[in-house]
Amino acid sequence: MNTQAEGSAGASTAQGITEGEIAAGLRALGLTERSTALVHTSLRSFGWVEGGAEAVCRALLDACGTVLLPAGAGDHTRMPAPPGLVRPHNAYWNAVSWADFEQALDRAVPYSPELPVDRYLGAVPEAMRALGCAERGAHPLFAFQAAGEHARTLLDAESPDRPLAPIEALAELDGDVVLLGVSHEANTAIHLAEQRLGRSRFYRYAKVAAGVWAEFPNLGGESHRFDDIEPALRPATTEVRIGACRARRVGVRDLLAAVTEVVRADPAALLCPDPACRCGAALAQRLAYVRDRRV
Repeated sequence: MNTQAEGSAGASTAQGITEGEIAAGLRALGLTERSTALVHTSLRSFGWVEGGAEAVCRALLDACGTVLLPAGAGDHTRMPAPPGLVRPHNAYWNAVSWADFEQALDRAVPYSPELPVDRYLGAVPEAMRALGCAERGAHPLFAFQAAGEHARTLLDAESPDRPLAPIEALAELDGDVVLLGVSHEANTAIHLAEQRLGRSRFYRYAKVAAGVWAEFPNLGGESHRFDDIEPALRPATTEVRIGACRARRVGVRDLLAAVTEVVRADPAALLCPDPACRCGAALAQRLAYVRDRRV
């Protein structure tokens, strides 16, 4: 059922918004001590926050029983593909020579839980890591971090070939996706629905030890058309304002079902038409997946 709050659930003051006001807003969104949620955030969307990103983290931990956040470290571990290794419809670059590849290997850093979270994921995931209250997965390119009752259940689902498996575990727990000041372009769960349909299954490369690299399958692709799913999700979405932040919650099972329906109806749904974009490779993957199942 769609819920649209008339006012601001966590009303901010002229001095900004506090940790307690954010926690109150999250409860108004429907989060409780029994909730399990994948959270994507924009710190800036709240306006000025007393206590910064750490205050948002504490509010999440206070309001929600189990919190799952992205915690990728690809900024440090990522590498090009080696020369000559070209996967079909993979939309990735190769080192131009083995000498260039070896230099990239030297520059990259093996994954460890102490590495900073990728900058594009925002300030809150890195603040959660720095607080030390969440456990972090081990995927060298796209790990998650989790805190709370079901943290280990979520993180134990991850494997090198299934980086999005924590979202599958979240669905088994009947959990939610929470968007705090971000659009569905940040919604990682949509990639899982795509991959179940043979789309956005990309191979990527990372350093795993001194002088050692590895290939990892099933990394997601582009997301800049993911907001096209919003009308289909509106009936299942609860929305409030927390200060200046537009906060939304949708059940992950509802989300996966909606994406599955639209992509089955149109293999190009939620993708852009630019032939130079990775969206084209994702579409080619889906078409090949359907063709192979018709043979």
